[in-house]
Amino acid sequence: MRIELANNPDVALVAVVHAMLLSVAYPYNSEQSALQLSLAHERLEPSMKNAESCRGLSAFNDLAENYGHHLPGSPADLFDWLLEQPQDMVLSLLAFGAAHSVNAVEKKFTDRKKGIEQANQLGRALKVNMPDWFETTGDSYFKHVNRTTIELSLAEARGSEAELSVRAAAKKSEAVTIADRLVAGTGWIPSPLRIALAEAEQELQAESIAEDEQFPQGAE
Repeated sequence: MRIELANNPDVALVAVVHAMLLSVAYPYNSEQSALQLSLAHERLEPSMKNAESCRGLSAFNDLAENYGHHLPGSPADLFDWLLEQPQDMVLSLLAFGAAHSVNAVEKKFTDRKKGIEQANQLGRALKVNMPDWFETTGDSYFKHVNRTTIELSLAEARGSEAELSVRAAAKKSEAVTIADRLVAGTGWIPSPLRIALAEAEQELQAESIAEDEQFPQGAE
């Protein structure tokens, strides 16, 4: 069976998708795949302050609900159902199943550092634009960090004048309000949410910054 499956990519695709969907679409079933594949699906909600406001999580839940309407009600019927589907549908379900296992959460203590590095590689391949999915506001970010971080964030997002305006605020609540207003519409996001550039791109960016500092715009 191994050699026959190795020589039949169409059935192999169905078998892999079947194993994945048993885990993510039928979590409480007793069916098993002949393939000894496992798919970890860690819930992301505990890593979020306000999970209900997360655009990505909401979109993913909607996608899962949509696929749920197409999949057979009984997991025992899933394999035969997949065999009957066009390949583009099976590939879409492969992507859907694989997406469940993505984990790019950076924790203070973790044994997944290499996984986080590869998540940046995956994000670049997907051309993820994080500002499409996260907006930096007082509620989503500034309320949860100290004043020094707020000041540094404003300096990066809007420059030294913005940093000084936050520093002049008497209370943190005022600093949060000012930061919220100044960052709105800029697309700026905190560094932990950014997709890291590839090493070559980082070098080019560093060279560009160095040139700008050496020959500032408008200098003669």
